[in-house]
Amino acid sequence: MATATLTIDLDAIAANWRALDKLSGPGVQTAAVVKADAYGLGTARVARALAQAGARRFFVAVAEEGVAVRQALGPGPQISILSGHMAGDTEMMHDLDLTPMLNSLEQITRHLEALPGHPFGVQLDTGMNRLGVEMLEWQAVAPILLEAGPVMLMSHLACADEPDHPMNAHQLEVFHEMTDGTGVPRSFAATGGILLGPKYHFDLTRPGVGLYGGRPFDMAERVVTLSLPVIQTREVAPGEIVGYSCGWEAEAPSVVATVAAGYADGITRRLSNNAVLWDGATPCPLIGRVSMDLITVDVTHLPEVPKYLDLLGPHQTVDDLADAAGTIGYEILTSLGHRYLRRYQESRG
Repeated sequence: MATATLTIDLDAIAANWRALDKLSGPGVQTAAVVKADAYGLGTARVARALAQAGARRFFVAVAEEGVAVRQALGPGPQISILSGHMAGDTEMMHDLDLTPMLNSLEQITRHLEALPGHPFGVQLDTGMNRLGVEMLEWQAVAPILLEAGPVMLMSHLACADEPDHPMNAHQLEVFHEMTDGTGVPRSFAATGGILLGPKYHFDLTRPGVGLYGGRPFDMAERVVTLSLPVIQTREVAPGEIVGYSCGWEAEAPSVVATVAAGYADGITRRLSNNAVLWDGATPCPLIGRVSMDLITVDVTHLPEVPKYLDLLGPHQTVDDLADAAGTIGYEILTSLGHRYLRRYQESRG
């Protein structure tokens, strides 16, 4: 079989949620962010595992993602839509009991007129300048909105993965200024914010990447293994080249394995000549250009050519691979290709 296998440990995801829930402290509810197909790992299976672990509130980016979560979980859990109430979303919001996090005066007007009495939250801009109602707008509409009864006021930290960055304290101060005395439950911390400590936790935390084994939650259990099948091996003489644009030239007699995966599967071309795969505990350098469906690997030093080589596993995390590619673990996770055979592990009670 020439299809790579992506193994997803649902028990590890559940364990990471429980660990972050414990870090969130007593009296603080812990939600789960499952946007972008649960960071590329499969919304339905991941959401159900998190619900079994104890999560009762879920966050997604857009309403269509909320539909998938509702279909997986059924009625009951609250599903919040970070993009808010966009034009065309009203029927989905109503029929599937989705809770928009309203981001603008336009969305506020749309929601209160189209779905009076339907639950909503408000996202506030505390300095990131990405999504949310700004300070002057909030001061103007807060009396009306608070009377309508939002279920949550939230904001998002720009630099939570840098604990000493002054932006964290600045945003916290602004969030207090905008929300103190409202009596409405508040949420400010994603994974990085949880790790900043209790003053950032408020009433609800909403971990995302930490659930899936990524930084900055260094205590996370490993979640994904990606094993790539070896299609063919060949002996390459000194001076011969491998791959597009003569991307690698043998300096000594070499054995090269051609492996079934490429940039169409989320293995970015930035990893060309700049990554390793693993045969057990033995690293094997990726050589030459990453192409659409194939990569080539130097296996000269192996006593026997394996059937598979691991790109992600016990010796290389998504963040390790991201470092090699000059990106972040989020991008590696959410780029994992749809051609992979996905296998879910769920063995613990």
